[in-house]
Amino acid sequence: MRPVSATRRSLLLTAVCLHTIVAACARTVRLPDLGGLYNAAAQRHEPWRNPVIVIPGILGSRLRDGETHRLVWGAFSGDYADPRRADGARQISLPMRPGAPLSELRDTVHPDGALDRLRVSVFGLPVTLEAYVNILAVLGVGGYRDETLGRSGAIDYGNEHFTCFQFDYDWRRDLAESARRLEEFVRDKRAYVQAELEKRYGIKDADVHFDIVAHSMGGLLTRYFLRYGGQALTAGGPEPVTTWDGARYVDRVILIGTPNAGSLDALFELIEGDKLGPFIPRYPPAVLGTMPAVYELLPRGRHRVLVDASDPEHAYEDLYDPALWERMRWGLADPRQDRVLRQLLPEVEDAAERRRIALDHQRKCLDQARAMARALDAPAALPAGLELFLIAGDSTPTRAQAAVDASTGAVRVLRTAPGDGTVLRSSALLDERVGHVWQAGVASPIPWTRVLFLFTDHLGLTRDPAFVDNALYLLLEDARRRGVER
Repeated sequence: MRPVSATRRSLLLTAVCLHTIVAACARTVRLPDLGGLYNAAAQRHEPWRNPVIVIPGILGSRLRDGETHRLVWGAFSGDYADPRRADGARQISLPMRPGAPLSELRDTVHPDGALDRLRVSVFGLPVTLEAYVNILAVLGVGGYRDETLGRSGAIDYGNEHFTCFQFDYDWRRDLAESARRLEEFVRDKRAYVQAELEKRYGIKDADVHFDIVAHSMGGLLTRYFLRYGGQALTAGGPEPVTTWDGARYVDRVILIGTPNAGSLDALFELIEGDKLGPFIPRYPPAVLGTMPAVYELLPRGRHRVLVDASDPEHAYEDLYDPALWERMRWGLADPRQDRVLRQLLPEVEDAAERRRIALDHQRKCLDQARAMARALDAPAALPAGLELFLIAGDSTPTRAQAAVDASTGAVRVLRTAPGDGTVLRSSALLDERVGHVWQAGVASPIPWTRVLFLFTDHLGLTRDPAFVDNALYLLLEDARRRGVER
C-alpha cells in the first residue's frame, strides 16, 4: 500500500473538517413521536386486530444442530460451526448425494428463532451486533421492549399483546420447502389466536387473518406462499398452479428490500465465497454452493446483468445453465474448491468422484432456481382482499451489471445503479424495462398496492424511522380492502 503524502493527508483532514462543519450547520431532522402517534392504537387488543407474522431474510434465522445442540449460525464465539474447520464446514453446508432430489438431502440442523442479535468474538472479547432486534421491537414480537429504537421512542403494546409472531426457517433450503412450513405455521398460529379470542372475548371460530412483514429473501418466500400455498416445486416436474391458497388468511403484506429480480451479490458470492462482516470468517464458494436458496437469489439474465468482458453487447441470458457454470469454473465447478470438497465429502477419496458429486448438486440447485424464478415472475392479479406493499432503498450504488472474462471465468462489476447496496431499486420492483427499451411507467408482473422508497441500506431499511412510521400506520391505522369491524 502506498504511503499517504503530507499534501494528501492535509487535503483529507480539510475535507473531514468541512464535512463536520456542514453537518453541524445542516437543518436538524426532527423524528416523529412514534409512541405518541401509535401507543393508543397499539394497546387496543380488540378482535379486529390482525396478528402479524415477521419473516426475516437470508441469514436472519438462527440454525442449531438438533443432535449436538451446537449453534451452527447465529454466534461467532465459543463452539460454533466455524467454516474454516472441516466439521464446521460440513455442519453449515447441506448434504450432497447424486441421484437424490434436493428435498431428500437432510441433516440434523433446524431453525431456532429469528436472529435478533449476532454475537461475535473480537480478540477474545464478546461483541453483540444488532440484526433484526429493531423490527421485532417495533412490532412487539415476543414481548420485546427494546429501548434502542432511538429518539423516536419505543412503542408500548401493553401487557395483553399476544398477536405477533416470528417465523424462523432454514434459509439454506429451497424456498418452496420453507413455504410448506409457513403454511403449517399459519394454520397453527391461526388456531392459537382463535383460542385466545374465544377465551378473552367469547368469540368462537373467529375469522382470523394475518398481516405479514418480510425482509429481503423472506419476501420471496412470502410471495411464493401467497400464490401457491404449500405446493411442491420440482425442477422438470409440473409447474405449480396459481391458487392463492396462502393468501386465504392474509390481508396485508409489507415487503422490505426484497430482491424480486434477484441480486448480483448472489452470483459473486457463489463464485467467490463471502465474508459476511468484520470478525466473521469467510464462507467458501463450495459451502455456499450447497444451499439451493442462494441460487434462488440469482438475478435475471434477461435484464442483461452479465455481459462478455470482450464484447459487452453479448449478454448471458441464461444464468441457470449448468454448462455455463462448468465452462466458467464457477462455484462447485471450480477445481480449486476441491480442498473444501474433501472436507464436505470425507468419505469420497477420489477427486474426480468428488467433482462429479459437486457438479450434480450444482445442476440440481440451478434447475430448482430456474423453476422458482419462473413461478415468481409469472404475472397474476392479486385476489380480492390482499394488499401488497413494497418498501425499498434507492439511494445507494448497487451492483447492476457485471462482465465476465470467458477465458478465466473472472467476474468484475461493470456498472452500478440506485438501490440499497444489495438490492437494486429495479429488482425490488421487478421492473421488466431493465435491459430492454425504456418506456414510461414501471413494467412489473407484480401488482403493487403501494411503493415507498427510503434512503438507506439493505438492513438499515428495518431501522429507518420512516419505515417504522409507515409500517405502524399500515398495520395499525390504515383503511383496508377487506372490511373489518372496529
